[in-house]
Amino acid sequence: MKDISVQELSDRVYRIRHRMEQAAKEAGRDVAAIALCAACKAQPSELVRQSASLAIDLFGENRMQEMREHQLAGAYLGKPCHFIGHLQTNKVRQVVGAADVIQSVDRVRLLNAIQKEAARQSLVQDILIEVNLAQEDSKAGVHQQELKPLMEAAAACPNIRVLGLMAIPPITDTEDQARHYFVKLRTLLEQAQTWQFENALLTELSMGMTGSYEAAIKEGATIIRVGREIYGERS
Repeated sequence: MKDISVQELSDRVYRIRHRMEQAAKEAGRDVAAIALCAACKAQPSELVRQSASLAIDLFGENRMQEMREHQLAGAYLGKPCHFIGHLQTNKVRQVVGAADVIQSVDRVRLLNAIQKEAARQSLVQDILIEVNLAQEDSKAGVHQQELKPLMEAAAACPNIRVLGLMAIPPITDTEDQARHYFVKLRTLLEQAQTWQFENALLTELSMGMTGSYEAAIKEGATIIRVGREIYGERS
């Protein structure tokens, strides 16, 4: 296990919470409306369990196998788990129902696979639609012009509920550059809300990570995904 004391973890989370509060205050927002998601990729279950005892709202997993290991170990201490990594259709069966929310839905084939498995389990799976804001070939996510057709496909899936949008913007040098992408995602969400699909709540914006979450909060993020600032660099 990484050599991080519970006190050090606590101090790190406290500092993040303080920065969240300051950013929310500057934006005239209630910080209670913003969830801190600990992105725990490649972290051992014991470290995840220690962080779960702190002021973290939920956990974000990139890999199905790690999510299952953490769940079997009881590492989340009852807190929600979101799947935030690229999801292959052949891994859908293990993720549907296990993840409270799948944040990375970006194609019709994946939607249909989630619908089929959710119906088999007799549950409604909450999802976010991942948007590729800069249309980067190296990243997953639906392009902006494909968002409405994808949401139309989701509307035909009775066992899926669309909570909102997620994005991983390009790495930027300044906060202003990052905010440009966060504004784009917020504007897309506002546009999507006017489409009034029945199974789309469209209240959540998952955006902002270590180094950019303050800018994201100022532009309306309801979920920020922080990994390195909590757990340190991955070894």
